[in-house]
Amino acid sequence: MARATARRWLLPMALLVLLIAAGARFYRIDAQSLWNDEGNSLRLAERGVADLLDAAARDIHPPGYYLLLKAWIALAGTSELALRTPSALAGGLTVAAAIALGRRLYGPGAGALAGVLVALNPLAVYYSQETRMYALLGLLAALSTLVFVAWLARAAWDRTLALALLTAAGLYTHYAYPFTLLAQGALFALWAAGAVRRGQAHAARRALLAYLALNALALALFAPWLPTAWSQVTAWPAAQATGPILERLRASLSAITLGGGVRDLPWGMLIAPGVLALGVLRGARANGALPRGWRAALPPVWIAAAVGGLLLSGAYRPANLKFLVPAAVAAALWMAGGAAGWWTALRERRRWLVAVPLLLIAAVLAAQLRTLDTLYHDPAAARADYRAIAAWLAHAARPGDAIILDAPNQIEVFSYYYDGPVPVYPLPRGLGGDDAQTRAGVEALLTQHERVFALFWGEDERDPRRVVAATLDAGAFPLRSTWYGDVRLAEYAVLAGPSGTPQTALDVRFGDAMTLTGASMSADRAHPGDALGVTLFWRADAPLSTRYKITVQLLTPDGTLAAQHDAEPDNNRALTTGWQPGEVVIDPHGLVIPPGSAPGQYTIAVAVYPVDAPADRLPPADPRAANGLLPLAMVRVEAQG
Repeated sequence: MARATARRWLLPMALLVLLIAAGARFYRIDAQSLWNDEGNSLRLAERGVADLLDAAARDIHPPGYYLLLKAWIALAGTSELALRTPSALAGGLTVAAAIALGRRLYGPGAGALAGVLVALNPLAVYYSQETRMYALLGLLAALSTLVFVAWLARAAWDRTLALALLTAAGLYTHYAYPFTLLAQGALFALWAAGAVRRGQAHAARRALLAYLALNALALALFAPWLPTAWSQVTAWPAAQATGPILERLRASLSAITLGGGVRDLPWGMLIAPGVLALGVLRGARANGALPRGWRAALPPVWIAAAVGGLLLSGAYRPANLKFLVPAAVAAALWMAGGAAGWWTALRERRRWLVAVPLLLIAAVLAAQLRTLDTLYHDPAAARADYRAIAAWLAHAARPGDAIILDAPNQIEVFSYYYDGPVPVYPLPRGLGGDDAQTRAGVEALLTQHERVFALFWGEDERDPRRVVAATLDAGAFPLRSTWYGDVRLAEYAVLAGPSGTPQTALDVRFGDAMTLTGASMSADRAHPGDALGVTLFWRADAPLSTRYKITVQLLTPDGTLAAQHDAEPDNNRALTTGWQPGEVVIDPHGLVIPPGSAPGQYTIAVAVYPVDAPADRLPPADPRAANGLLPLAMVRVEAQG
């Protein structure tokens, strides 16, 4: 009767969990812009099959996901929703696999809870809303583990073939899939050792032969790509370790349990998941060929292989926590099996004690929901907003301007959103490395264009010495610098100067150790929409222990602010804490006369303030100064002709 009752509620409960998973994955799925890697996925999938395989061979990912995406976009198109739907569907199917795994390992209730924990895991949701292969990696890992468990219980030929095909598909999807194979190998060894202890050595030998055969079949299916995979994995540079090993472990565990890859979570947040997991031994009831201890060991072995593989392989960095999407399924199984164990153990003592696992589950779900809210609504968690960048450039860029993309893969995503007339130049060319060629390319652009917009991202990989930014700073005036997620859009005006000597000599001290010794202007007349260049000349009278910013402001005839440019000296390259006494620092600033500005005499003024205290301006030693602002020059704004 109990089994029949469980079966009656299992299907409705599973359907409810799948609806929750679908809602979490399709909610605001197209609210954020595509970012660099998603643009790369699209452009690869748009190639012919031969070109796709050739391009994937030069990348760090195998071609399986790109081929699947290619087939999908032939049916669904290339809208943001269409491009991300395969990942959302893969994420939903992963939840279904988690339900089935939990049910087989620990019972129907644990299966439903495992599904909920994967459905709301922010790491799993995040990569279910991205046009990349990580949700598919999680699905294949979960499905192959489900089939692996069923195969150990009964090694039928159809299960053997299915496991071999899933293994090959996983290898063609991502090079982190071997972490799942490592876990399955360790679990097989544990199972075989237990079978030998139970006097089933013959069955263990037969299973070993079948296991070796199915993996040989999977490897044979992957053999055409194996030399390329080996070359890619061994030649790719190891990621730089970030932080102590315990901090990397904390980040990994919080990501797979509570979604810590979206927001930083302290060790204390892992108490509830850890206590839940401790009950797994009581939840892993005996089940024929899969004894209690083995099934209790499955989640921690899986997690150890995935997290240990990431930490020890040299692949760890915060951005690569996405490799742990399969481990999020293992963590959900561990917590669900533990909850079932605590429920059974505590109910036998005092029925009211079952509130303990319920409270622990509630704490985990509450933490997941808070992180999901951050994922959905906090701009700090958003991807780079190329959609907004392209919209702004479509409005602001004019004939005679140029756009520089200073990062790998930017052209793929940028061209998805921007189709304006302004020419786009990916610099450095190719994979970078030739600084002289890069410098010459930027200098050539400065002779051909009036304004240059530059998108900076991923410079460590392609322009580590920041040649593009340094050349722009040396040959043009910085006008604006705006962050869109982790992409910086900088605007420069190509004007006369900046000169090496000031047009106007000054001797105005700001505070105790900074003296403004001169200034130059690119023009004393301008029209609305024009750019002005202001070059300041600073001298340090003594060492400075505080970092200061310079603000150059354009004031209307009635004294209100019309435009401004704020930056540390020399466009953030000459920090005041590095100035030497007597050194002269040349500091260029650009201002844009706002379109629609009324004609009249406008004032250029300058002020200095600490980086972390904008209101505490250094007082200029000049009677003309007011509120820390020193009037510098006058500019005549003329009506448009």
